[in-house]
Amino acid sequence: MADNAVLAQLLNIMKTLRDPELGCPWDRKQTFSSIVPHTIEEAFEVADCIESGNLGELKNELGDLLFQIVFYAQLANEQKLFDFNDIVTQLNAKLTRRHPHVFDKQTALSDDELAAQWQAIKAQERSAKTASATSSLWQDIPVNMPSLSKAKKIQQRVAALGFDWPSYHGALDKVSEEVDEVKEALAHNPYSDHSAEELGDLLFATVNVARHIKRDPEQLLRSASDKFSTRFEKVQAYLNAQGKCLESATLDEMDAAWDEIKKVK
Repeated sequence: MADNAVLAQLLNIMKTLRDPELGCPWDRKQTFSSIVPHTIEEAFEVADCIESGNLGELKNELGDLLFQIVFYAQLANEQKLFDFNDIVTQLNAKLTRRHPHVFDKQTALSDDELAAQWQAIKAQERSAKTASATSSLWQDIPVNMPSLSKAKKIQQRVAALGFDWPSYHGALDKVSEEVDEVKEALAHNPYSDHSAEELGDLLFATVNVARHIKRDPEQLLRSASDKFSTRFEKVQAYLNAQGKCLESATLDEMDAAWDEIKKVK
């Protein structure tokens, strides 16, 4: 349980940092928009700590992320929009509303039932915000959300409406279909808008497979990128041990080194 005195101290520190006379020049000039890049960076650093297993540093990174929320709350308070207490109050209400199986009736639900309940509650919340069914369908999906996550969220939304493959098999068949369409488009003109469109469809279909097997596409691609980077660094070391360097090595030499590295688990 958070200590009220500790939380009050944090909010007071933030208020002091924004003080027109006593505050920090950098903190005083910040706005909602200017802080956004820092918030995104801090969220990624939290994710990196967890995925790399560096849990000893997690406390520090979570603190940095919390500071972002406190900063927004202070800016809003100065503009008489809301304050930190309003954020927590609304969060408390949302959490209890979205978990009726815990706070209303103690009900044991399967993963599929939980997902269906979650989407139904979210749909009710969207309907309460707007009377237009057309605009409400996607209104809570951020425009600038990372593309893989946005694709997954759109797919989850339509799946909750019943527009979905029964299993990953149908989604995987769709990937094969999209691969054929990409091949056809590239054979006709690899640099056309149509080829680019077909590649986008292939990416979207691949996200659907990841969703069906309950994997996050952002995390999967991050892991794949990290795996490739690590292997290629080993390729560099392998070539260096042979007295070669990446800049002068041929493609065949790099391919041979890559194959050797892949043999070592």
